[in-house]
Amino acid sequence: MKLKILTFLVAIVIISCKSDKKEKEDYATINKEKKDYIEVVTNVMDFVTVDTIKSGWNTFKYINKSNEPHFILLDDYPEGKTLDTIKARVMPAFDKGMAFIMEGDMDAAMGAFGELPKWFPEVKFVGGTGLISPKRETIMTVNLEPGPHIMECYVKMANGMFHVSMGMVKELFVLEEDSGNEPPESDINITISSTEGITYTGEILKGSHIISVHYKDQSVYENFVGHDVNLVKLDDTANLEDLEAWMDWMNPKGLITPTPTGVTFLGGVNNGLPGSMHYFEVDLDPGNYAFISEVPKASSKGLLKTFTVD
Repeated sequence: MKLKILTFLVAIVIISCKSDKKEKEDYATINKEKKDYIEVVTNVMDFVTVDTIKSGWNTFKYINKSNEPHFILLDDYPEGKTLDTIKARVMPAFDKGMAFIMEGDMDAAMGAFGELPKWFPEVKFVGGTGLISPKRETIMTVNLEPGPHIMECYVKMANGMFHVSMGMVKELFVLEEDSGNEPPESDINITISSTEGITYTGEILKGSHIISVHYKDQSVYENFVGHDVNLVKLDDTANLEDLEAWMDWMNPKGLITPTPTGVTFLGGVNNGLPGSMHYFEVDLDPGNYAFISEVPKASSKGLLKTFTVD
């Protein structure tokens, strides 16, 4: 009798262990599925990631381990234009122009930008992350067409040198094969346009959110770039006028180290094509925040919106 009871108890333990193991395996599988993203790491002035991805919907996790703010901008260059072309024809013109801006000579700067190749206006900015502060990470989802793309960051060092000129540029090839992924389900929905600015629906509460951004249209502003959405946390020392001026890279003190006092960049989405949809994930604590675009005088264009999380 005792032997039967012992055998029964051993069987229960074995079944229980198998059950626990299965639950752990299921949990690991679920978490693995949740972590289906392309990881991009910046250690100093670099993009460490894969060289090739599938087309369609892709989710990127950008980890900024450096001491500088950065973003990812994905460029679709005209056919036949490679990274070598960009380094030889595009980057020198921007470096030369920025050097003149830092000296306060805007006329000379515009002359330098005039040296950009005639095909440069054909470059399409197809997405990426918003600004992310040092030692932070962000997750964004974008739909990419097949073909070669360029990954870049043109935030500036204190001397005005673009990060892209210091090595933050990488080729990323998108295959014809589709990823088969679906876009995430958002609980906050932003619409951005040149006429209505930034508008959104959904209650912004403490906790995790997936935010969609619909580009109703796109426009090239005075600083040669289009509108985007950057999420910023504001502490009590933050000054919105300083932040607004800093978001314009053509300002000698814009998009440059150091960032304005009292602001922490939490990601967002970079320039998108008209009609496109993009997504980013955030985890919000109570406090004051803003959505802002990287354009001159964003507030006058409706592209600076503040909100509070209670």
